[in-house]
Amino acid sequence: MTTPTTGETPVNREGLPPTLELARVDDVLVVRLNRAAKRNALDLATVDGLEAVFADPPEWARAAVVDADGEHFSAGLDFASLTDLDPVASLHHSRRWHAAFDTIERGRIAVVAVLRGAVIGGGLELASACHLRVAEPSAYFALPEGQRGLFVGGGASVRVPRLIGVHRVMDMMLTGRVISAADAVPLGLAQYAADEGAGYGLALELASKIATTPTMTTYAALHALPRIADADPDKGLYLESLMAAIASSSEEAQALMGEFLAGRGARVTQHDR
Repeated sequence: MTTPTTGETPVNREGLPPTLELARVDDVLVVRLNRAAKRNALDLATVDGLEAVFADPPEWARAAVVDADGEHFSAGLDFASLTDLDPVASLHHSRRWHAAFDTIERGRIAVVAVLRGAVIGGGLELASACHLRVAEPSAYFALPEGQRGLFVGGGASVRVPRLIGVHRVMDMMLTGRVISAADAVPLGLAQYAADEGAGYGLALELASKIATTPTMTTYAALHALPRIADADPDKGLYLESLMAAIASSSEEAQALMGEFLAGRGARVTQHDR
């Protein structure tokens, strides 16, 4: 079992596999992969556990951090779980990963991933389903399935191209190219870089900031924004107008605007992260 980080309060994880640990820091839910001996390789029990957590997060949770015990975020699929699967079983296996990661991406709360060491295959698929990604210098990214005669099955062919483009993903799959942490932010695999060992602290800071965002604004960013971005410009702009009208009418938004207009609200400075 993972030793809770200072400031964390363990959360009841009844019904979850031992490969997942939950903790609370104020309004932030911490979900920690706990399989360091296998570089946090993902088996189906862990994937199903992630789906269960994010399908019904605690009522108090306003944001989440996905972290991992040990030196690696996740080295990907536990290949032992793929033995003796016929094509139909393999198809259903892949669809269960899709369901789990869709639950993260399209859930109620924003999720920040802490990336260190291996972020490979299914690990990158998990990371790309999160909304924000913080990379430490040790992080490295790869999709090695092609080098093993396989094709990605946990959502990489959809989510990773949205981050870095189809041709970069094609390069990773055809050549086994490994992308370093230094290149992750410029390419778009991560939005933030942190010093080694500081990724969790930065992710928690970001999640805590997100937790103060009005509920409707969070919902709009997680659910409306991706759909607007995928829509044709005319429909996208119309959806934007609808969402702006709804968000601005919420009690939380009205209170925050009142504080701002009264000179008590925080103002943007060049030093804001």
